[in-house]
Amino acid sequence: MGKGGSLSDGVLKKIIISYTYVAIWIFLSFTVIVYNKYILDKKMYNWPYPISLTMIHMSFCASLAFLLVRVFKVVEPISMSRDVYVSSVVPIGALYSLSLWLSNSAYIYLSVSFIQMLKALMPVAVYSIGVLLKKETFKSETMANMVSISLGVAIAAYGEARFDTWGVILQLGAVAFEATRLVMIQILLTSKGISLNPITSLYYVAPCCLLFLSIPWMVVEYPLLKEASSFHFDLVIFGTNSLCAFALNLAVFLLVGKTSALTMNVAGVVKDWLLIAFSWSVIKDTVTPINLFGYGLAFLGVGYYNHSKLQALKAKDTQKRPSQADEEEGRLLEDKDGDGSGKRNEQQN
Repeated sequence: MGKGGSLSDGVLKKIIISYTYVAIWIFLSFTVIVYNKYILDKKMYNWPYPISLTMIHMSFCASLAFLLVRVFKVVEPISMSRDVYVSSVVPIGALYSLSLWLSNSAYIYLSVSFIQMLKALMPVAVYSIGVLLKKETFKSETMANMVSISLGVAIAAYGEARFDTWGVILQLGAVAFEATRLVMIQILLTSKGISLNPITSLYYVAPCCLLFLSIPWMVVEYPLLKEASSFHFDLVIFGTNSLCAFALNLAVFLLVGKTSALTMNVAGVVKDWLLIAFSWSVIKDTVTPINLFGYGLAFLGVGYYNHSKLQALKAKDTQKRPSQADEEEGRLLEDKDGDGSGKRNEQQN
């Protein structure tokens, strides 16, 4: 009983810790998405300045990351030359800024539930761009699966009660830029042996985002904010919102590092359904049966795609390092598909 009981206690403790990480990540991801919607929606807090909100997030996260890396030395900076930074990190920062800008803008026009449905297109975008850039091999079976996901999202869009063409364009643009960023990480960073955790990622990428976002901000939002002289910067609202965004990055690091990216993908599915339920029951967004049918079809397609990827990676890793296959397959899935929200910094999406 002693040895067996000890083993059971250890397994139980591991399960409890894993579920705790999952719960924390779901809670923070859920909170940031709803919080962003609350700030940007004209019917709620009514501060429809997505570029400004994204810049506030980036400023806060970059400052905190600088303190953690340079002052408190919680993590070590990556050894990176100026040429690598300019040729690799800067393009990724540009794509990231566009993704965050467009995804935050979509909250002004679309419901939370419908945005989550549109995000189901991420594997389609990542695979398609991967094929175009020759990082993925074209397979008829995989493409058929991508078509089924797209069909499901199209059905969900057809049944959307608050369909807004401009909002859909913004969200699809955000998906396209985010998918390109994920593929470019593979090409520009991973191929050079550079791996960034959430803190070092913000340390290097956030300043680039601020620089690129400042250009459209000066043209689009600065004149509007200047006219709205009565606006008072609410430190509590924007401070807690930015703090939640940064905390989400740390939660991602814990979830992927202590469990696996596969666990994060599964948790992401749970989060999406919870957001849809919350959007319908609390925010009172209209969710139609056609919405749910279309998203259900897309969800099955995404699940099958992840399962196929997992099996392929499992077979490949088993040949290389059988003892580490289960641990590595999740991380490879995250890097390959980018469907785990964490590495895409879902705190602003």
